[in-house]
Amino acid sequence: MAELETDLLFNREDIEDNTEQNNEAIEEQLIQEEIKLDYTLETPEERNELVKKIIEQTPPERLTNKYLEILSNYIVFAMDKEERKQKKILTDNRMVTVNKRETSFEGLSGKLENGEDGIYNMIANDKNIIFTPKISITPEDVATIPGLKDLRDAITVVEAECKAATGKRKYLLKKQLIEMRQDQYVMKNAYHPPMYFSHGVKSFTSVSLSEHITIDENGVPHSDGLVTFFDPKHISALLCNYSKLKEDAWGKFWTDSYYLMEDLDELIERTLKDDYPYYYDLLIYKIDGKQNTEIQELLYEKHGIKYSVEYLSSLWRNKIPKLLAEQAQEDYLVWYYTTQEHGKWKRCSKCGQVKLAHNRFFSKNKTSKDGFYSICKDCRNHKTKEKN
Repeated sequence: MAELETDLLFNREDIEDNTEQNNEAIEEQLIQEEIKLDYTLETPEERNELVKKIIEQTPPERLTNKYLEILSNYIVFAMDKEERKQKKILTDNRMVTVNKRETSFEGLSGKLENGEDGIYNMIANDKNIIFTPKISITPEDVATIPGLKDLRDAITVVEAECKAATGKRKYLLKKQLIEMRQDQYVMKNAYHPPMYFSHGVKSFTSVSLSEHITIDENGVPHSDGLVTFFDPKHISALLCNYSKLKEDAWGKFWTDSYYLMEDLDELIERTLKDDYPYYYDLLIYKIDGKQNTEIQELLYEKHGIKYSVEYLSSLWRNKIPKLLAEQAQEDYLVWYYTTQEHGKWKRCSKCGQVKLAHNRFFSKNKTSKDGFYSICKDCRNHKTKEKN
């Protein structure tokens, strides 16, 4: 009896849902017939003028949410996809994506300048966050999920019809396309549900950070490691999450992460402390969690230079990681051609220092016997190189 009552309850709920959907569809159809929209108008500006006239001539009690939704869709569907993005038109479909991004760990860390560190500064002990992965339709999905290929083919057909259509038919085809594109993700989720992570372990102490380094024909070193100092983006990520990573790795001498952070500290000291003291202090302030406006004043007091907060962000995100990556590459080349392979060296005719005969240290010169200028890059760039 209990099971029968449960089945009846579910059936009643399904009937109510279907009835509500049918009522909404009927309401929409009636409103569209009442409004008599002119689908021969193709530009958003023309449709906007028509909508203004319709609203002026319509009694306020008739301007329901559904009524206004149909009018707004009438204007929005006259825009192409890129124009809707530029004008930040938040359609129902886009709002789903926006809401997920704004509440996801990835979205929050992307908005905060200190990345993941910014999140840890905002929250207390509860760091349990659900990660929402980005879902895409792959060729493998099309080949393995029943009916998905047919749906994709149908989408292609409707897209072609939509390009050739005009007026009300074009509007209806666009609505149909939105529903069909949503259906393909529903089909994928039914056969291959996405993985949602809860209570994720935000520690890299158990991750292997081994790497294999090669030098290409242009003399540039490359690493296949999960994290490499040769990539400015990797360094930027390490700096933005420095506090948490340093805390996780501290004292764990048996882990790769401990030595990675130690090497990062040494690289920062070697690259910035003497030659770029302004950048060095900026980095320290950012790691300490200070805001750009506060950092701006502190740097002005100490160095007498006042950059805009936008420029400070650019230094933190781009210039400093690039300097560190370049220094890491130079360090590796010097080590490699000193200990692993015999390298060619030359003395700079200006500063007198002996440096590796490599385009990282000397600019190329085809007229020179060894293919490089006699003056090193540091000396050639001395007049324009920023040394704060």
